[in-house]
Amino acid sequence: MSYYTTTEIGKLEDIINIENGKVFLHDTLGLTSCEISMNTVPKNFKVPFNHKHKQNEEVYIILKGEGAITVDGEHIQVKEGSAVKVAPEASRTIENTGDSEFQFICVQAKAGSLEQFGLGDGELC
Repeated sequence: MSYYTTTEIGKLEDIINIENGKVFLHDTLGLTSCEISMNTVPKNFKVPFNHKHKQNEEVYIILKGEGAITVDGEHIQVKEGSAVKVAPEASRTIENTGDSEFQFICVQAKAGSLEQFGLGDGELC
């Protein structure tokens, strides 16, 4: 029995050529605890709608470029190295405000479901 799954998404800069500049990993990795998307969007790109979730909080981790995440009408400036958590019930959208491609990872997981984390979930073997 295999206890791991792999997938190849290619170079992050090539994701821009995929529909919506987004690759979801849930199906390709068979994820059972979260959804993860890899995103690369062009300069001047803005998600054309706001959205919220029924159960999942989202964490946006900025890998390259500059942008803004708008949460309930408040604009949050982000850049490489920024991370922002958004609660399920908050309305949000994201945009590239920089002069180059904007790359980020978005992780969705059910709010309040994490029981163990970090070293508390690990054990030496």
